[in-house]
Amino acid sequence: MPEPLTILFLCTGNSCRSQMAEGWACHLLGEAVRAYSAGVRPKGLDPRAVRVMSEAGVDISGQASRHVNELLKIPFDWVVTVCDSARESCPLFPGNARVVHRGFDDPPHLAQGAATEEEALAVYRRVRDEIRALVAAIPGSLES
Repeated sequence: MPEPLTILFLCTGNSCRSQMAEGWACHLLGEAVRAYSAGVRPKGLDPRAVRVMSEAGVDISGQASRHVNELLKIPFDWVVTVCDSARESCPLFPGNARVVHRGFDDPPHLAQGAATEEEALAVYRRVRDEIRALVAAIPGSLES
């Protein structure tokens, strides 16, 4: 069995997009990856992200929001920035980590203008499904 890919999904707050990506990676790819998520300014796990992932059969409620500096010593194969802010402030990682950007809309920001909770959740579901598509195609979706 080949060595699992070690992947970090990096976002600004590590509350939503990167958490979803970590959850999808663990759920879809299992032992083929060691998935992590972190933020450059972590702010806690978004309850709506937990809810829409649960709807898709993925429990991320036990994941923790953490700062990227906590993971700098891990030899990542891939670092995937999932928002523009994280791409701009992504630290250097030791070793041969390949850094790629795959940006997604920010559900909490877009949901601020929602008229109803269902409308807000629709934004989260759309981004959840977009992230799933990226993760399901790993490693090919990361090749530039």
